[in-house]
Amino acid sequence: MQIISRTTRQIRAARPARNTVSLERAYAFFVEKERNASGTIVDVATLLLTNAECPFTCLMCDLWKNTLPRSAPEASIVGQIRSALSELPPAREIKLYNSGNFFDPKAIPRYQYGEIADLVRGFETVIVENHPKLCGDACTEFRDLIAPSKLEIALGLETCHPQVLPALNKDMTLADFERATDFLNQSQIRTRAFVLLRPPYLSEGEGIEWAERTVTFAFDRGVSLCAVIPTRAGNGIMEQLQLEGDFSPPTGTSMEEILNRCLEMKRGRVTIDLWDAERFFSCESCREQRVQRLQRMNLEQTIEPSIECAECRS
Repeated sequence: MQIISRTTRQIRAARPARNTVSLERAYAFFVEKERNASGTIVDVATLLLTNAECPFTCLMCDLWKNTLPRSAPEASIVGQIRSALSELPPAREIKLYNSGNFFDPKAIPRYQYGEIADLVRGFETVIVENHPKLCGDACTEFRDLIAPSKLEIALGLETCHPQVLPALNKDMTLADFERATDFLNQSQIRTRAFVLLRPPYLSEGEGIEWAERTVTFAFDRGVSLCAVIPTRAGNGIMEQLQLEGDFSPPTGTSMEEILNRCLEMKRGRVTIDLWDAERFFSCESCREQRVQRLQRMNLEQTIEPSIECAECRS
C-alpha cells in the first residue's frame, strides 16, 4: 500500500463553497429513533447546530460545509437549542451535534454551559460530539451541570489501521483515543465511537476487515455504541482521491456485511449510518428493501435474513 498523505492546505484548497447558514438557527433538527443504552427504543431529538468550523481538517470530513469560519461572530448556541426544541415533539434523549467539538471553547464557550444545561436537563441522556484530544475537565463540568441527565460523548475513532489513521489528517493517535476513553470511563461519562467503512487506501475487503477490527478496538476500551459510517465523497479532496484510484465508496453489500459481523459480536450497540444510503445500492429493485432491513437491524440489534432479489441474483 502506498499512501501519499494530503496536507491541511491541500485538503482545504480542494473544497467547494460552504452552504449558507445562520448564526441564530440550527441548520437542521429532527427526531429519530434509536435503541438506547438500556435496550429501549426511544425518540432522540437531534440538533445539528450552526457553529464555528472545527479546528481539525480531517481528510474525509464534509461537516465544514454547514459551519461558519472561526473568525465569524460567536453563534447563538443557546438560542438555536431553544428555538429547535420549541418546534420539535417531545423526546427522551437529545443529540447536540455541532459539526465539530462541543468542548472546543471557540465553538461553545464555557460560560454558555449553564444555560445549555437548563434547556436539556429534562432529557434522560445528552449526547455531544468531541475530539479525543479535547476531553478534559470541561466534560466533567458539563456532566455535573446537566445532572441528573447522563452525558454521552461521541468520539471520532475512524480506523485503527496503523497507516490509514495518520493519513486522515485527524491529528489523533490510538493512544489519544485510549486516554480519552479512560478519562471518560473513570468520569462516568458514556462514550460512542464513529468508525469509517472503507476509508481511503483500502480495498472493499480490507474496508470490511478494518472496520470490524476498529469496532473491536472501541469495545475493548469501554465504548457503548459504534456508529459505522460508509465513507463518502463530497468534500473535494475525496473526489481527487477517487480519480487517482485511492478511494472508492463502499458497496451496500459491505454495509450489510459489516453490520452483520458487528452484531454477531454481541459486545455493544452497533449501527450503520443510513444517510442517503440508497446511493450505495446499485439494484433499483431491492435497494429500498435493503435499506429498510438495515434500519430495522439498527433498532432491534438483531440480524435479519438477507433480502432475496432475482434482479441482482442475491
